[in-house]
Amino acid sequence: MLHLRVIAPSDQSDAVAAMLAADPGVTHLVVLPGTARQPAGDYIVCDVVRESADAVLHRLRELGVEAHGGIAADDVELALSAAAEQAAEAAPGHGEDAVVWDEIAAKTGEQTVLSGTFLVLIVVATMIAGIGVLLDQPILIVGAMVVGPEFGPLAALCVALLRREPAVVLRSVQALVVGFLVAMLATVLSTWALTAADLVSRDMLLAERPLTDFIWRPDALSWVVGLLAGVAGMLSLTSKKSGSLVGVLISVTTVPAAANVAVAAAYGVWHEAAGSALQLVINLVAIVVAGLLTLAVQHWWWRRVERRESRQARAGVVSAGRRRRPPAAG
Repeated sequence: MLHLRVIAPSDQSDAVAAMLAADPGVTHLVVLPGTARQPAGDYIVCDVVRESADAVLHRLRELGVEAHGGIAADDVELALSAAAEQAAEAAPGHGEDAVVWDEIAAKTGEQTVLSGTFLVLIVVATMIAGIGVLLDQPILIVGAMVVGPEFGPLAALCVALLRREPAVVLRSVQALVVGFLVAMLATVLSTWALTAADLVSRDMLLAERPLTDFIWRPDALSWVVGLLAGVAGMLSLTSKKSGSLVGVLISVTTVPAAANVAVAAAYGVWHEAAGSALQLVINLVAIVVAGLLTLAVQHWWWRRVERRESRQARAGVVSAGRRRRPPAAG
C-alpha cells in the first residue's frame, strides 16, 4: 500500500477528491481545504493499494495536478484497518505483482547519475574482482558482484527504453560506459602497483584457475544466465524483493568480467582480455533484453487486468441501472 500526499489547486480539489473517492482501491481519504502554502492549495492524503496505485497516479497526472500542485508517495509498512483490507480485496490483481510505473521510473532514474559514489563503488568492486581473479578466489568474486552498482543503470535503461525516454537512455549508457572504463583503468593501474610491490604476478594469471576461469570463457550458458538474471532482476525491482536482487547481483559476471579484462590487459594477455570483454558484453546485452521483455509483459498484463476490471465495473453499473428502472406507465 502507498500513502499519497497531494497538493491540489483549489479549483481542482473537488475533481481530485471525487476521483480518489470513486476508486475502490483508495481508502483513508482526508481533504484539508486551503492548508497547503507552497504551492498553495488543498492538502489531500489517502492510502491506495499497490494494485490501483499506477492507475490513480496516471489519472492525477491527467488532471494536471503536478503542474500546479504536487504528488508524493511513500510505502505503508503497516496498516491495521478493515477499510484497507476491503480496498485490497476490491482492487484487481495482487499487490505483490503490481507495478507502479512512476515509482519504478523515479527509482531507476536516480541510478543514471554518474556520481562520485557510483564511480567509487564500481572501481572498488572491479579492483576486488581483479584480486579475486589472480588469487582464483570465488569469495572475492562474489563480494565484488554484490558491491558493484551497475544493475541500477541497466534497470534504468530497460525502463527508459520501454517508456521511450531517450534522455534517460543516454544517461544510463553514459553511466555504464564511463563507469566500466574508469573501473578497468583503475584496475590496470592497481594491478601494476601490486606487481611492483611483489604481491601479485603475471604467472598467477597464467596459472590454472579452475574456480574463476569461466569469467573469460563465455559460452551459450552465459546467455542463459544473463537472460534469467535480467528477468529476476526486473521482477525483484518491481516487486520490491531486495533479497532476490542480491541473488541477481551474485549470479552475473559483469564486474568480474571487466576486472579480468583489466588484469589481462595489464599483463598483455590479450586472448584472455578479449574473452572477458565478450563475456561482459554478453551479460550486459542479455540483462537488458530480458529486463525489457519482462517489463513489456508486465505492462501488457496490467493493462489487460485494468481493462477487464473496467468492463466488469461498467457491466455492474448497467445491471444496477436496469434493476432500478421503474416500470412503464400502463
